[in-house]
Amino acid sequence: MFKAVIFISLMTLVSGCASTSDVPAEKFDLSHWKITVPLDQDNNGKADDIDTKALMSYQHADFFYLDKNGSLVFTSPNKAITTQNSSNTRSELRQMIRGLDSSIDTKSYGNNFALAAHQDAAYFDQIGGRLEATLKVNHVARNAKHPKKPAYSVVVGQIHAGKDKALIAEGNGFGWGNEPIKIYYKKWPNHKTGSVFWTYERNLPKDDPNRTDIAYSVWGNTWENSDDPKSIGVALGEEFSYTINVVNNIMHLNFTLQNRATVVYQIDLTNNIDANGKIDEKDNVAGYTGDWHYFKAGAYNQCSTKDAEGMWYAGCSGTGDWAVDKENGDYTSVTFSKLKLSKAMNQ
Repeated sequence: MFKAVIFISLMTLVSGCASTSDVPAEKFDLSHWKITVPLDQDNNGKADDIDTKALMSYQHADFFYLDKNGSLVFTSPNKAITTQNSSNTRSELRQMIRGLDSSIDTKSYGNNFALAAHQDAAYFDQIGGRLEATLKVNHVARNAKHPKKPAYSVVVGQIHAGKDKALIAEGNGFGWGNEPIKIYYKKWPNHKTGSVFWTYERNLPKDDPNRTDIAYSVWGNTWENSDDPKSIGVALGEEFSYTINVVNNIMHLNFTLQNRATVVYQIDLTNNIDANGKIDEKDNVAGYTGDWHYFKAGAYNQCSTKDAEGMWYAGCSGTGDWAVDKENGDYTSVTFSKLKLSKAMNQ
């Protein structure tokens, strides 16, 4: 079902008010994005979505703004309003291939991309796609009751498959809304540096115990390793770049950092062969072939305040009062100096 987006006028921005020369869309091409922010200004009990049209004149002085250098800052506290069925807050962009043409439904073929092997590939507006980013992580949440995998971390880019009940009903193993890639930065509170890694989620139903994220190291450790990465890690405030380039069925990944060797991965998203070239017998044998996809980028805070069983619920600190939570370090913040969407480019 099409989910209506929320139109926010300049009059309702409150602390986000500023001249149009200062809004992010004046410096970054946001014409094919919408954003979810950790606010509920319309009091509907859900995190606000700012659609593409409104995004052209939108900023928020705490959560989405340009810094003094003209770079784009995303910030999200541990405790705030979240999207439906999530306990994690976010200040995060969602790709909107349709741009300003709101007559095209959010979940339609015209607003998302497919793999070349998709049975309806000819009907999609786009096959594959490319996202390039240069960023630095300013801060990650540093207070967690349970130091589980997602604690002290933020996702700064991802590809999301669509959650689609009609696809699920077809029974072909698609439509679960999983993520073929999430790019993480994680830094333990007492460590000198943090780690950058990416994860591939097996494309299985939510209640399948084998549905899990497989982590691949870029710099430092993956989330299973609690050792300080020290010189092989990435410090807060240290800039790095990533490119996600999906060409036909292959996802090509490129990570760069000054004075380090470039890190490259590739994985075929239409089978169950992992990024190390090994068959993963627990994964969907057709990978993400039958799904539709979209890019996301920003600050997707992984430090959930929910205290419960399961790997995702770290019981991170947070009051819901932004001034208090900022002072206590219960938030995540990321600054992008480059963020660019484009069609897939052959390697």
